[in-house]
Amino acid sequence: MVSGDAMNRIRLIVQLVYTILTNGYAYGFLHGKIYQGNLKYACVPGLNCYSCPGALASCPMGALQALLNKQGFHIPFGVLGFFFLFGSLLGRSVCGWLCPFGMVQDLLFRIPIFRKKKRLPFHRVLTFGKYAVLLLLAGLGSLLLFGGFARVPAFCKFLCPSGTLLGALPLLAVNGQLRSQAGGLFFWKFGILIALLLLSVKVYRPFCQYLCPLGAVYGWFNRFSLVQIHWEEEQCISCNVCQKACPVGLSVREISRSPECIRCGKCVDACPQKCLHGTPYLYKSTSASYNKLQKKPKGGSL
Repeated sequence: MVSGDAMNRIRLIVQLVYTILTNGYAYGFLHGKIYQGNLKYACVPGLNCYSCPGALASCPMGALQALLNKQGFHIPFGVLGFFFLFGSLLGRSVCGWLCPFGMVQDLLFRIPIFRKKKRLPFHRVLTFGKYAVLLLLAGLGSLLLFGGFARVPAFCKFLCPSGTLLGALPLLAVNGQLRSQAGGLFFWKFGILIALLLLSVKVYRPFCQYLCPLGAVYGWFNRFSLVQIHWEEEQCISCNVCQKACPVGLSVREISRSPECIRCGKCVDACPQKCLHGTPYLYKSTSASYNKLQKKPKGGSL
């Protein structure tokens, strides 16, 4: 059986490997140059700023805005198909296991200072923020806002903290000419980044929970994506240990089905009855125990 600490290490390793593979253009970090090879025409599932000097592929949210920025109105079938493919396969597992900025927030939350909180006050209202960002910035903002004679990728330009952290800051660090041109817009986004990073030490993944448009998209697929966490209700003893372990405080009935579930697997590992199990068997800590339970008498139910 894989322990909770081991599961956390496995997830961190996956996040690190994914980040290195998708942002592995070392020459770009050293010389302040953006990779513009053929791989940039492809998207990866998580946030991955096109302007990051290490990025080898594109961000799907950036690609969506780029298509909406074109003259006339074009339905972005390619990006919508990309979202449908990865949403149907993984749901918000993308957020829990792949997204580099999600990993940054995970690491900050582990810093042993402050009393940790899973949610902000007015959580249920604030969760609609990511849908507002998707609609108003990534969608309508990209269609209606103009900079000069071109439409503006509004989410990337005015909000995205991942682009600031992995794109703007590394470029400014090695490019004096860019530093001299940094103005009010950069300091606006830098302020947003610092606020989110500081908040991440106290609150679990505030950007993912309340502002990320990719999380809004992938959350729609959680109910029917291939990667699921299944609940064997007849074996459940209603101890609520899984809810206590869940980093966003989901109840056993909400786990996996809720658009807020990022499939981190902490509930699976914590369940004393092992009545939660992942499919496909991504969470190996449960598979052996679950198989054994099928031979035992059923316990209490909700």
